[in-house]
Amino acid sequence: MNDHEIEDLRRVVKTALAEDLRYGPDATTEATVPAEATALAEIVPRSPGTLAGVPAVLAVFDEVLGSGYEVLAAREDGSVLLAGEPALVVRGPVRGLLTAERTALNLLCHLSGIATATAAWVSEVDGTGCRIRDSRKTLPGLRSLEKYAVRCGGGVNHRMALGDAVLIKDNHVVAAGSVGAALAAVRRHAPELPCEVEVDTLAQLEEALSAGADEILLDNFVPEDCAKAVRLRDEVAPKARLEASGGLKLANARAYARTGVDYLAVGALTHSSPALDLGLDLH
Repeated sequence: MNDHEIEDLRRVVKTALAEDLRYGPDATTEATVPAEATALAEIVPRSPGTLAGVPAVLAVFDEVLGSGYEVLAAREDGSVLLAGEPALVVRGPVRGLLTAERTALNLLCHLSGIATATAAWVSEVDGTGCRIRDSRKTLPGLRSLEKYAVRCGGGVNHRMALGDAVLIKDNHVVAAGSVGAALAAVRRHAPELPCEVEVDTLAQLEEALSAGADEILLDNFVPEDCAKAVRLRDEVAPKARLEASGGLKLANARAYARTGVDYLAVGALTHSSPALDLGLDLH
């Protein structure tokens, strides 16, 4: 995790724990668990997948337990997990572990689900040279963590926010009057930013390539048209990168990747990946 992601992680953990503890401490745990009780806790996947979010779990434990726990074993994020194979083993006070359990698992299961889904897409296009890329279709407040999980699964990140890169979409083209006009306006306003242009047709693609776009998003192109787009790119502007988006499914990912596009944009990685089922078991 980079410094920005660690900062976001701490904020998310504080917010999540505030939700759980807004009405006071864990009443069930305090009533049933002696204050001095300690135990070994294993976080174990119930199904296979790709791990992402160990730093999130440890951040929750740090917030709840402070230095009062010990990490005995931990798999690295990005590891492939088998069902029943512990991802993390710690020893600490039972009250603290149970107080932290749901918050820690919420983050770990969600992020590991994203990493697992990403890894499936990456595997599907293996050997083609095409990369799997995410989008800004993320949950509010969790963007940097979800994009981190995409990287754990072998994917790559698109822009983080609205100001670190340019993406000219169809409504921008309507407002500016044409693809060329929109791109020229962006170059005048923010010449230092990388610029991607969304196109709906091969004619728009040729215009964007001729105007000097760094990247072009091929919106809802079928594989045959993606192949034509690659040939046109190679003729007009070989350094420009092409990204296919829309209509993508795991079942057709390889067909798209084999056309020669550089990226497949998969918004579903962050907006609809199912959580990986992991649980915390005390011993």
